[in-house]
Amino acid sequence: MEHCDTLVVVVLLAAAAAARANNECHPGNKAALLAIKSAFGNASYFNSWTPATPCCEWANVSCDGSASPYTTRRIVGVSLVNDASLAGPLPSAAIARLTALQQLVLNYMPGVNGTIPRYLTRLKATLSFLDIISMGISGPVSLFLSEITALSYLSLSFNKLTGPIPASLGDMPNLYFLDLGYNRLTGTIPPQLLRKGSYVYLSHNKLTGSLTGGVPAEFAAVNFWTIDLSYNGFQGEASFLLGANKPLLNLDLSHNAFSFNLSAVQLPEGLNSLELSHNEIYGEIPEMVVDMMLNYLNVSYNRLGGVVPAGGNMAWFDQSCFQHNKGLCGSPLPPCKQ
Repeated sequence: MEHCDTLVVVVLLAAAAAARANNECHPGNKAALLAIKSAFGNASYFNSWTPATPCCEWANVSCDGSASPYTTRRIVGVSLVNDASLAGPLPSAAIARLTALQQLVLNYMPGVNGTIPRYLTRLKATLSFLDIISMGISGPVSLFLSEITALSYLSLSFNKLTGPIPASLGDMPNLYFLDLGYNRLTGTIPPQLLRKGSYVYLSHNKLTGSLTGGVPAEFAAVNFWTIDLSYNGFQGEASFLLGANKPLLNLDLSHNAFSFNLSAVQLPEGLNSLELSHNEIYGEIPEMVVDMMLNYLNVSYNRLGGVVPAGGNMAWFDQSCFQHNKGLCGSPLPPCKQ
């Protein structure tokens, strides 16, 4: 009986050792993570990051698949979020030593400052998801970001970035999601960027100019799912963002100086949200809105006229959605004059 008990203990210890070994990452990756911890003064945020613990068990870290007798696991994701006590520049050299890193999330740490680190280009073949939000990052949107050819998702919103949007971002082969909102960017939108389509957020910057200035003819065929250009200084034509056969779901052009005839626009059938307020848009609201499944509509503070279409989801939208259009009338606005 004692022999059986001893055998069970040996088996359990072997299983624990195997599980522990399987949760250990590459030694170089572990050293890089400990360097990140050290750069932030060994803050309590990193309490689980101890040399004695397998690094694939550390908080805010993810590893690739199970190890084999011939390989060790690699760090593929790091997520550092919601800690106002962390301060100083990004430990970019240490991050770049995570040579298999695919996802880097750095959010809501306002004390972490500096510029976008060039060291990230060392991850150009692996890093596909870069999310740096609500930090103290300043300086330009760096040209070298386009060298990270694996990037499909890039968000640098709620920082202190200045200067123009690099045209080279439009040449990135895999980029489908771009959020540069809530910064201090200036200049115009590079035509190359507008050819990318998918999801583009540029709101709350200091961007100016006309969208059609220098934009090639094929731009009209670009298919966005969501585009947000609100709170900038754009002007001129923007109706080509809309179209009957486009897959557009959400469009926000508010708080600019866009001017086009809304009567002549064909709205995408699947459009969910349309925000056009605080522009110089004229014409009438297309009657087709009655047959659409819009969940949000705001055309206030424009130069629209005619009768507000009635029926369908239009009953959901109150007076604030249509106000300050001198020629617009009908419920929920005052009745049209006979």
